[in-house]
Amino acid sequence: MWSHVYDPLGNPWLSTLCAALPVIVLLGALGIFHIKAHIAALMGLITSLVVAIGIFGMPGSMAVSATLMGAANGLLPIGWIILNVIFLYQLTERKGQFAILRESITGVTQDRRLQLLLIAFCFGAFFEGAGGFGTPVAVTGAMLIGLGFSPLAASGLSLIANTAPVAYGALGTPITTLAKVTGIDVMLISSMVGRQMTIFAIIVPFWLLIAFCGWKNTMRIWPAVLVAGLSFAIPQLLVSNLMGPELVAVIASVCSIAALVFFLKVWHPKEVYTSTAGTMAGAAAEAAGNTGLQPKHGYSTGDVIRAWLPWLILSVLVFAWGSPSVKKLLDSIFTLDIQWPGLHNLVQKMPPVVAKPHLEAAIYKLNLLSTTGTGILVAGILSGLIMGYRPSELVKVYGQTFWSLRYSLITIVAMLALGYLTRYSGVDITLGLAFSHTGVLYPFFGTLLGWLGVALTGSDTAANVLFGGLQKASATQLGLSPVLMTSANSAGGVMGKMIDAQSIVVASTATQYYGKEGVILRYVFFHSLALACLVGLVVTAMAYLPPFTLLVLH
Repeated sequence: MWSHVYDPLGNPWLSTLCAALPVIVLLGALGIFHIKAHIAALMGLITSLVVAIGIFGMPGSMAVSATLMGAANGLLPIGWIILNVIFLYQLTERKGQFAILRESITGVTQDRRLQLLLIAFCFGAFFEGAGGFGTPVAVTGAMLIGLGFSPLAASGLSLIANTAPVAYGALGTPITTLAKVTGIDVMLISSMVGRQMTIFAIIVPFWLLIAFCGWKNTMRIWPAVLVAGLSFAIPQLLVSNLMGPELVAVIASVCSIAALVFFLKVWHPKEVYTSTAGTMAGAAAEAAGNTGLQPKHGYSTGDVIRAWLPWLILSVLVFAWGSPSVKKLLDSIFTLDIQWPGLHNLVQKMPPVVAKPHLEAAIYKLNLLSTTGTGILVAGILSGLIMGYRPSELVKVYGQTFWSLRYSLITIVAMLALGYLTRYSGVDITLGLAFSHTGVLYPFFGTLLGWLGVALTGSDTAANVLFGGLQKASATQLGLSPVLMTSANSAGGVMGKMIDAQSIVVASTATQYYGKEGVILRYVFFHSLALACLVGLVVTAMAYLPPFTLLVLH
């Protein structure tokens, strides 16, 4: 057995600096030196091994075991999702179905701003709520590329859009996990996160459009943006406070999709914005005159239905695969809970992170049937057969897809290996403790701790496991509401989702923007940090300023 040591050098500043080295190496290699993502990830992983073993004293065998467990989680579920989403996209692209889908969307609106709002924000929120784990970025990134958006726009904007629903992603998994970790009632956390995130459900669609085409071009369609945001925010607030976390993002996204589509039937912008690069390429609005009625795309209703059918099948199966009843059924057929050798119950988390020493479980769930990626694979196979592919052709396309994603899969495996190693070595807790010593400013910095957790782990769920107990303990010591601060961990964490290396690799893979992960990171970093700081200000106001304090649950 080995116990965490959070200040191995006897100096909190030096220990924190050493703990930050893997992150500095990884992000510096990507964002500053433009090193390819898979090489940068391996560099970060090697640095993490050196820090964990050489400085924090983790036994080498345990460090290797934690690395291998992270790599396994990189392949399943994350890599499995990406591989199968791109497989489905390739099938539709090769049969020309995606071209018809693209034209059918222009039948709803030719305006690129509104297409972005509908696909990235509304549709993306549904896939996040139903599946999570990178599914929304993979799907919306591929769809935006198919619609003609530039790779940077498709990548970066998919990441920005995928923030509002993250706290309730994968049928509320981050919230239910946070409740288990902290022992706080799940309804209290669900309600609190809903209150913290309501304003951001309105801000994010405006922020998304401003990032794409600038303030003036966004304000020209403000009614549609407000409809999308309000129709998401109000259901999110109501469902999170009245029903619990499971269906928050799904119900809110469906309401937002329906509201925006119906609104666009009666309202059109005065001028159509046709640039797919937006301000990223220095482009100004390209006016196409008065919109009037949207032009016909020339395809029959049957053609359009067939083009949308693969994505409808995908939506249904992702939602079904996420439901507890289907998961339970599939897990009853096959699942293995592997107590990871050399790691399970051998690492001891220590105070002040926990009230008393606590053994860390290390169980890898091999649930190949019930994982979301398998549902996506089934959707791809069914769609391929419907489109007329022979089984041998499906196998060929799948092999080609796998080969094209080989470097992305290596990157994801290395990223998850790094994340698990920092978790089990206690390196990330050392970083977290630095945030917990900020006194009266803790509501702000505690929120940024959630942001850091997701940036490190790539998952709001994992960040809640990592820092949920620390947030509760710190809040109690400072006389703050534990419900407020544990919820802030999840709410702040959603803004870290757009800069975690795993999500960036998913985006670059879905948009075929290979080798440009550093470009994506530099583009989204400001948006991520700025939005996280805004969440921190909201939490601070709820902690100290009447009448905001009335919103806090105890």
